[in-house]
Amino acid sequence: HFQALLQAQPEVLFRPDLLGEECEGIHEVLIYSIQKSDMDLRKMLYQNIVLSGGSTLFRGFGDRLLSEIKKHVSKDMKIRIAAPQERLYATWMGGSILASLDTFKKMWISKREYDEEGQRAIHRKTF
Repeated sequence: HFQALLQAQPEVLFRPDLLGEECEGIHEVLIYSIQKSDMDLRKMLYQNIVLSGGSTLFRGFGDRLLSEIKKHVSKDMKIRIAAPQERLYATWMGGSILASLDTFKKMWISKREYDEEGQRAIHRKTF
């Protein structure tokens, strides 16, 4: 029973419906994000997918992600998924570096700004 639970955990990332959730799987969110990008960038994005975070450490995660993406994109699209050894803490390290940059501080949004402007504050500070 315990082994079945361990195998089911990563499956919900691809099939949230197993938990009763009505949302897209991780592969579908990734594909949607790339498809919403500029046409000229899509090929490069598909060739530079980088796994990060603890959930990507499940055995076979990268292979499964690749398999699911291939089902939804053109057969001639080259897909490359990098799985760096340090991916467990990569998101934290990246966030830490980003937060320490002086240029990033200009992008911070206070609660007051967000309460007053909502999403416009995000757009104003990032674009």
